[in-house]
Amino acid sequence: MSRPADTLPDVTRWQTTTFARLNQPVAKVIGEKSAKAFAALKVRTVGDLLRHVPRRYLLGTENSDLRDLPVGEEVAIIAEVADVRGPLGQEPRMRIEATLTDGSGRVTATFFGKKHHCAYWAMNLKAATRGIFVGKVSTFNGNLQLAHPTFVMFDSSGKVVGKADQAAEIAEQVTRSGLVGLYPATSKLPTWTIGATIDLVLDSIGDLSEPLPAWVLEETDLPTLQAAYTGVHRASTKEEAARALERLQFDEALALQLVMARRRADNTHLRAPVLTSRDGGLLTAFDRRLPFALTRGQLEVSSQIFDDLAREVPMQRLLQGEVGSGKTLVALRAMLAAVDSGHQAALLAPTEVLAAQHLSTIIDLLGDLGQGRVLGAPDEATQVVLLTGSQSAAERKRALFAAASGEAGIVIGTHALLADRVQFADLGLVVVDEQHRFGVEQRSALTQKAELSPHVLVMTATPIPRSVAMTVFGDLETSLLTEIPAGRSDVQTTVVDAGANPAWVERAWQRVTEEVAGGRQAFVVCSTITAAQREDVPDEMTVDEDPAPVPPVAVEDLYAELSSGALKGLSVGMLHGRMSATDKDEVMGRFAAGEIDVLVATTVIEVGVNVPNASVMVVMDADRFGISQLHQLRGRIGRGEHPGLCLLLTHARPDSPARTRLDAVAGTRDGFLLAEADLAARREGNVLGANQSGTRSTLRLIRVLEHADLIVTCRDIAAKLVADDPDATNPHLNDIVTQAELDAAGDWLERA
Repeated sequence: MSRPADTLPDVTRWQTTTFARLNQPVAKVIGEKSAKAFAALKVRTVGDLLRHVPRRYLLGTENSDLRDLPVGEEVAIIAEVADVRGPLGQEPRMRIEATLTDGSGRVTATFFGKKHHCAYWAMNLKAATRGIFVGKVSTFNGNLQLAHPTFVMFDSSGKVVGKADQAAEIAEQVTRSGLVGLYPATSKLPTWTIGATIDLVLDSIGDLSEPLPAWVLEETDLPTLQAAYTGVHRASTKEEAARALERLQFDEALALQLVMARRRADNTHLRAPVLTSRDGGLLTAFDRRLPFALTRGQLEVSSQIFDDLAREVPMQRLLQGEVGSGKTLVALRAMLAAVDSGHQAALLAPTEVLAAQHLSTIIDLLGDLGQGRVLGAPDEATQVVLLTGSQSAAERKRALFAAASGEAGIVIGTHALLADRVQFADLGLVVVDEQHRFGVEQRSALTQKAELSPHVLVMTATPIPRSVAMTVFGDLETSLLTEIPAGRSDVQTTVVDAGANPAWVERAWQRVTEEVAGGRQAFVVCSTITAAQREDVPDEMTVDEDPAPVPPVAVEDLYAELSSGALKGLSVGMLHGRMSATDKDEVMGRFAAGEIDVLVATTVIEVGVNVPNASVMVVMDADRFGISQLHQLRGRIGRGEHPGLCLLLTHARPDSPARTRLDAVAGTRDGFLLAEADLAARREGNVLGANQSGTRSTLRLIRVLEHADLIVTCRDIAAKLVADDPDATNPHLNDIVTQAELDAAGDWLERA
């Protein structure tokens, strides 16, 4: 059975020699000092190193095409030295310049140093006419330039005749027959050092037994694992390198799908309570009181959920619902069915604001059906309680008793629900909101609070492309809610170029004033709290890719500015994550009650906040947010009868990637189309809600959009492998699963 990474055995307990060798610390092979340099590349084991593959290849006997050198990137070129000039300039910073050519294009290699350094470099460069040069491409006076490149010179027979740093490593790879791999590198760890280190490891690792059954290799026409490692690093042809890479990409996709297939299989051995609603019960009474009809999508998804709840195998279902599609109502009906069956339901939310919002929404929907067994309440009524970390001791004691005694049929809370002291009388259903914010171990902690395994319904308002859902949520059945219930209004989204048209910014505040004058309310969203600090910086932010030319507007500064300036006379409130839970609840309560006209906030209002009277949103520095987050923010308006207006203020250039993202958001409200665009533009790890810093990325070689077909193929193969080995006795498959779970520890697979 597969297990969360934190419960796995010690990493040395591998069932096969192949995985034992691949999981040796790389320091044991190359030494502690060299291993430290590789840590920046997330290389910690021999397997990590062998999966660190070249980003491209050069033929060691061919000149490079100098006409296509990318400015700003590190390159390795094989070229002839046309001439050498220098030393030029004055001590202590002199230089020599060498013109490199491939017969059609030219680039200047410039070296800076003292006079004797320049003389040494000039002597080496003149020793032969041909060499390999590694450095960063820039321009100077309109010409291409390599500033202080690493180089080594060869004679016509391939003998090294002029040396520089890493000459031995460069020479070894260039003079070897076949291709020269150019690896993702760092300033302290050049590609040649990486290549030489991998050569050392390949020579020392020995024969690796093949972990996959013969039928898999035959069906996919892929090389063995040993051949793949050799081929990707020591290929003679680009075709050989491509086939080797295909095998390693296949292994990465298959490992993830095996984990999911094992989890699905494990789930079939668990037993869950049978949950069914009863005639005249709580669900029937609730449905009878609804003032509106459920959408077709809500009815279809509810039917899928009720079918799952009626089985003895625990439900594991992902409910994807577009912003405003009515996920909470669908989840509530499932929870009422649990109460009807004599069990309890728990709703786990990632923040106290969202937990309190769920409590308010559910109590409003239930009315006196949520008052519990009190005088005057209907016979079928149940109690709904909230459990959070910031509650007073008395409130917490009452909530704990209600959960443990069974008086509360529905318990809503944050991570506080996971505490050991929280007990349930008979937990039958767990609803997890915004699943990407919780790990497997957290979900497991809640589901273990029952004698039988509770059913699990996972909700997310973040649209997930199918290829991502198969990879990350492959152990869950998926339901989609895309139909917007009646009564929701359209939202117009406009990009405002604040730099080119400052008058439009003033017009934005006028529009806010006009909406408030009409009896409506507004959100103003900022990316930072203060000028010196930033909060809620999402994993998906792309500031480093396309920085704005001006510093971001801070919540505290803008709140003060608007209160005394453009929005003077209106009731303006402020909300951010560093406020106490009590203060946040007080502000949100006043805003929901209509006592605050304009709420200036960070992304704490991103999910769950439901104020139907809010009709306008102004997003400051919108280029500092990703596509999915902007879509979520926009979902806070247009939730009632009034049309919504979302203004995305930006200083990003019209031709920049950031502006392209904003135009995409303005162009459609289809969250799934936006999710595809979001994923295409950014790293999978970030899309999936993981902070990759300091961890080994699960996805090294595949991209879930580009390799969607491969993921589908691996899902089918993984299902067959698990079916052929129902008792998990195959040691190689066990090691593949263990490897995937270890690689994912603290990473996004653990959020699946």
